[in-house]
Formats: sequence, structure tokens, C-alpha cells
Amino acid sequence: MIARRALLTRAAMVGACAGLGFSVPAFASGPEEIPLWPGHPPGKGGPSGPEKIGGPGAGYGAVSNISNPRMRVFRPAQPNGSAVLVMGGGGYFRIQLWKESTPAAQWLQERGFTVFELLYRLPNDGWDAAAPFADAQRAMKIIRTRADEFGIRPDRIGVMGFSAGGHLAGYTALQPARAFYEGADRFETASARPDFSVLLFPVVTLRKPFDTTRTRREIIGNDPSQAAQEQWSLDTHASKDAPPTIIFSSADDPITPPAHGITLFQALRAQGASAELHIFNEGGHGWGLGTPDQALSQWPSIFAKWLDSKFKK
Repeated sequence: MIARRALLTRAAMVGACAGLGFSVPAFASGPEEIPLWPGHPPGKGGPSGPEKIGGPGAGYGAVSNISNPRMRVFRPAQPNGSAVLVMGGGGYFRIQLWKESTPAAQWLQERGFTVFELLYRLPNDGWDAAAPFADAQRAMKIIRTRADEFGIRPDRIGVMGFSAGGHLAGYTALQPARAFYEGADRFETASARPDFSVLLFPVVTLRKPFDTTRTRREIIGNDPSQAAQEQWSLDTHASKDAPPTIIFSSADDPITPPAHGITLFQALRAQGASAELHIFNEGGHGWGLGTPDQALSQWPSIFAKWLDSKFKK
């Protein structure tokens, strides 16, 4: 839960943001939450103090200083049997809820998906680099184990990620059996493999010339070995067993240009996996659902039709 100090910060933001034309993030209360771990999460490190919510600026509505990794659940009025684990971006030093994962979760919820918005641990908060990947795997296992409780099919659980969250979602899809932690409770018998993967302006490669992302720095440091760059790049792990994947990018993205998505698309196709790629002419980076005047705002409908075609086969 977000600490009292954070709630007071949010209250202060109401007045501060009103005069600037901002709405206030709605994630401080509302959806039910499911903690990922009993007691202290596995792994070293961790932050001190309460969670932080970003104010006006590039980090507006983003969360950091996470010590209690968890999922926020968005239950639809009429479940369609499918579920999505959604991961906001933020370079592994914050999580963009307000403009990325929360709007996507609400869009999916309105269309019958049961949605789990992941608040994962961040290396920049003092956790080791494996922490977010352990959290994502654990979340998938919990969702699949509890599928009956949520009215979802255990073979229709996917991941959706934005930017660094796209890297996290992609790694979860491509390396579901990699041991990031040790566990022995009832959730650990379930598979962490998603049944589909939706990646939006994802960080794919950590190699040059794409070695300037915050994701790269947080996960493998400023002077990584070539082996580390290969190990943590998504295309390295492309295989014929990868879940069906759809990728969205914009041609003018200065942070994760389309070469990221193209690299993964080509790697997946070369291995015989199902992959689809859409590159919009403009939109930059971090566009979330987009705005009605942008062509890229069509991506949710494109995704829905794509997913429908996969489940009909």
C-alpha cells in the first residue's frame, strides 16, 4: 500500500496541479491489490521510506521507491476469459502508471479483460537487477494459479509492456523458465510463460549503438561486458517457442527507435515464431494510448483484432 506520507503528497498535488491544468493520478486508492510475496521479497537491497509519486513534469504520475511489489486488479463487468499483466515503463527507475499502464488497464477492463497492473521493484531503488524479473515471473504464476477465482482461462494470460516495461514483458515471455528466485509455495508449480506478448516502444537491445537507454544502465551498468549485453537483449532469446508477439513503435521515437522493434521482429520470424510489427509515422516516446488525433491511437483496436485472430485458430 502507498504510505500515508505519499497520500499526503498526493493531496498536496491536487492544489498544485489544478492551476497547471493537470488531473491527479487515481492510483493512490481504488483497485484491489495482490502482494506478490509473503514477507520480505527475495533478493538483496531495497529502498527506505515510503513510495513516491511523481509530480508535474516528465515523471508525473510515476511511482518509485517500491518496497512492496504487487498487482492492482481491474475486474471487468463482463469477463471475456482473457487476462493481461500490464507493465509501465520508466527506465527501471520509476514506473509510468498515469500515462501508460493505468490507461491501458482501464481500456482493457472496459472490453472484458481482467487486468493486473504490476508494481515491480526497481534497481534504482536499491534492489538487485534481477528483482523486477522475479516480480514479473511471480505475478504470472499467481495469476495462472488463481485463474478460476478471476474467471479467466489459464491459457489466455498475456503480458503488455511499455518501454522498459516492454523489456520486462518481453523477457518474461522469452525466458519464462529462467530462475530469478527460489520458491516452494503453491504458486511455484504454475508456468510463468505468457500466452501472448504486446510490446509498445520496447527496449529490445542493450548493444551499441542502442546503449544510451536508462534501462541498459540500470540493468547492466555503465561498462558492461559483451556477454551481459547479449544476455539482457531480448532478441538473443528469440525462439520458435516464443508466445505470439505484437510490437508497436513510432518512427520518430528518440529513446527506443523502431530498430529495437525491428530487431526483435526479425529474430522471432527467423526462428519461426508468430510476430507482427506496426510502425507509426510519428508519436515520439511514451505515448500510452495516444490521443484521438494521432494515428497511433489505433493500436489498441489493432491489438484486439490481432489477439482475436490468434485465439480463433
